[in-house]
Formats: sequence, C-alpha cells, structure tokens
Amino acid sequence: MQIETKFHGSVSLEGALIYEFPQGLPGFEDNHSFTILPIDGNDMFQVLQSTDTPGVAFVVANPYTLIDEYDIRIDEPTIDLLGIESEEEVFVLTVVTVKEPFNQSTLNLQAPLVFNVKTKKGKQMILNDTSYDMRHPIDKGAK
Repeated sequence: MQIETKFHGSVSLEGALIYEFPQGLPGFEDNHSFTILPIDGNDMFQVLQSTDTPGVAFVVANPYTLIDEYDIRIDEPTIDLLGIESEEEVFVLTVVTVKEPFNQSTLNLQAPLVFNVKTKKGKQMILNDTSYDMRHPIDKGAK
C-alpha cells in the first residue's frame, strides 16, 4: 500500500505497522489509521502519520527518553479499548510542538499517545493529573 504523507512524500507501507485508533484523535476523529515513520538522521523523534489523510501528521517522541520524571497510569477505559493484558504490550509517545529555535519546542505530557503492540491499537489518553503540562519545554527536565 502506497500513501501520501505530510513530511515524507509518497511512502510504501509494505511491512509497516499500522495502528488503529478506534476513536481517532481529539480534533481528528475521522482519522483512525496511523503509522509511525522515522525522521532521517534523528532517532529521538518520529512522525505519527495518518494513513487516511495525508496532511494529518504529528512529530512525536518517547517521553521517557526526554523527561526524567514522567509517570502515568493508564486508565481502565484505555486498557479495555486497546485490549491491554500486560505492560510489555504498551509503549507511549507524546506529541511534540516543533518551534524555532528547536529548543523552544514543547511536549504534550497531558495527553500521551498509548499504543498496544499486540492488538495494534492506539489512543490519545487525556490525563486528569494536572502536574503535567500540555506545553512542557523540551529542554526542561531533560536527561
């Protein structure tokens, strides 16, 4: 399957993992199918690309590689929706708002993207914990 993407042009998804977001993403509820694409020359960041709409793509990062203290609890509705049976099935990414200069970019720690590698489902989970910010400076609390 070939798709058009926001940042990578035309890309073949042969062999790529496709994650189903049953509820879409907030603001993008009609987009249910996403893949994760690399950013050439940068292992810290990736692109979450909709396979439904070429213009819907987000720069994402693993918050645990960037932030010293980030601890979330996955709520029961998310566990049920994604079919999570063990924590080994789960990985978490956060949306990055890229700014110029790059060190002013921010992470959305308030709404992590939760993935189940076994069921290939994902969800953006809104945290009720107000200790995490939607615009956490990328260089604050860096490892």
